[in-house]
Amino acid sequence: MKEVIPYNKNLVEKAREYRKNQTLAEKAIWEKLFRNKQLLGYKFTRQKPLLHFIADFYCSKLLLIVEIDGEYHKYQIARDDERTRELEKYGLKVIRFSNEDILINLSEIKKELVKEIKVREMELLNPLNPP
Repeated sequence: MKEVIPYNKNLVEKAREYRKNQTLAEKAIWEKLFRNKQLLGYKFTRQKPLLHFIADFYCSKLLLIVEIDGEYHKYQIARDDERTRELEKYGLKVIRFSNEDILINLSEIKKELVKEIKVREMELLNPLNPP
């Protein structure tokens, strides 16, 4: 049985607000890849509170987070790295893409995500190598 990942309940309303105000990149990846289990049949949720963060996209079955980074992320690399380390303590895998990459080359992003999902499936199936 998977461990339930705690979250700050105060982030729920903020997450709802973020879902209503998606960036162009978030909207594109949601509509073209994640909505209605389009990507290999996996369910992704938008703006999911996890710990004291809000993940852009989350697949609970794969323990996979997909972050879409805007320009300001260039100035908070250390903060993003710390956030990733905290999430990884719960067995989560974090993948990051830039807004620009999503908007310019979504077909390549899809290929990369398919590859990452297949690797993640194998990681989760191998009991000798838990995430």
